Amino acid sequence: MSIFIENIHKAYNGLKVLKGISLEISTNELVAIIGPSGAGKSTLLHIIGTIDKPDTGKVLLNNTDTLALSSKKLAAFRNKHIGFVFQFHHLLPEFTAAENVMIPAMISGESESGALKRSRDLLNQLGLEQRMNHKPSQLSGGEQQRVAVARALINNPDFILADEPSGNLDSGNAEDLHKLFLKLRNDFKKTIVIVTHNNQLAEMADRTITIRDGMLAS
Repeated sequence: MSIFIENIHKAYNGLKVLKGISLEISTNELVAIIGPSGAGKSTLLHIIGTIDKPDTGKVLLNNTDTLALSSKKLAAFRNKHIGFVFQFHHLLPEFTAAENVMIPAMISGESESGALKRSRDLLNQLGLEQRMNHKPSQLSGGEQQRVAVARALINNPDFILADEPSGNLDSGNAEDLHKLFLKLRNDFKKTIVIVTHNNQLAEMADRTITIRDGMLAS
């Protein structure tokens, strides 16, 4: 299994958010996590992505026990193996699209020239060859989100984790983004986990998982 989590519990200030979730996700599987607001979807995604830690439980990514890693090793593992796409794309306004995409590669120690070449290649593949020297304020919402997807791909991670990626997009751009996730699964052979309220996106997934009140719904 590509992702294996077992008996995950998480509470904030005494409020139990996750109540014993166990889940297996296969390599190259596209999984949508759905459920009402406040059910614990994003918390679960952040735990899978090693951004947050559970109070109890086990998290294995490609058989690596992420909870056993030191902070330094965990940061390196996350940078190499996990790409994130958020509802708010978090592009740095002072940098161009190409420069935003190359940042994770630079953090991982790649040369500037190598990182820039791969950044440009990815933006070409995502249909942004004419926009790579534009800053975020010069890009549409859909273009900004595709730049964020390219940034998530720059280190060729095993996992793409997306939290409400189409939440701020109009229906046309949302549909384009949904097709892009299918392309990532098919062409790039990524394991993809998406938290979404968008029924259309959920229906395109290989499997849909519903969370209610911090537990998996049967």
